Amino acid sequence: MQIPAPFDYARATDVDNALALLERHGPDARLVAGGHSLLPMMKLRLARPEWLIDINGLAELDFMVREGNVFRVGALTRHTTLLESSDVARLFPIVTDAEQVIADPVVRNRGTIGGSLCQADPAEDLSTVCDVLRAEAVIRGPAGERTVSMDEFHRGPYETAVGQNELLAELRFPIRARSGSAYEKVERRVGDWAVAAAGAAVGLAADGTIEDASVGLTAVGLDGTVPGIGDLLHGRRPDEDLFAEAGRMAAGACEPVSDQRGGIDYKRHLADELTRRVLRSACARAAEQEG
Repeated sequence: MQIPAPFDYARATDVDNALALLERHGPDARLVAGGHSLLPMMKLRLARPEWLIDINGLAELDFMVREGNVFRVGALTRHTTLLESSDVARLFPIVTDAEQVIADPVVRNRGTIGGSLCQADPAEDLSTVCDVLRAEAVIRGPAGERTVSMDEFHRGPYETAVGQNELLAELRFPIRARSGSAYEKVERRVGDWAVAAAGAAVGLAADGTIEDASVGLTAVGLDGTVPGIGDLLHGRRPDEDLFAEAGRMAAGACEPVSDQRGGIDYKRHLADELTRRVLRSACARAAEQEG
């Protein structure tokens, strides 16, 4: 039987109270909402916090709202809320694609977007999604509020820009005209971590050429988006030859490792093929939005 080490528990009443509790209990305190990443680590004694601070009651972090050309999502927003949102499906279909393949309904009902991003697992789907959409993270702490890009937010496996006495408050997604996005994942069984996955976001110019594009990969050793792929795609008309060229670039940019999920060559093949697929879907969705 796997049993966590002993810990104390506190339930935060609001964000300021959560920050005060983090400050009071120091580096041995951890926030918990869904707990689907933290609790298994505690059971394996890979994480041994002395205090768990429950933030499930912080309604101020559970919201989705559009303000002009920005879509704001609170860090406590559940996966199932994102999956069922018609606004998210219309503006950012990549999010809906990814949420459909994240774990299972039990995890999606309790897990949060903030928890997923702060776990910073290299095989975590929403990190790639936020990279591709060029989201910004709003972090709150004793010194106030600060906003960082996804490049600044991700600092490596299981490491983010959120300090010990801070919390992720919300994500801000820019809304772009004539845009489309998509995400595809290969997994050994439903609900498993990705063998490999890819996400793409594309903006089309008035003449149908690609004006802006980004591609990200999951679980194959790539930090952030594929370097240079936006320049490769810019100003060119979407077609299969271009998608194939982008797929080869993505495969060459990643650094997968061989493990029980597959070998290096297989994972590079997936990076290539999935990049082609998500670019094809993203461009088609952008064209439909334009129409």
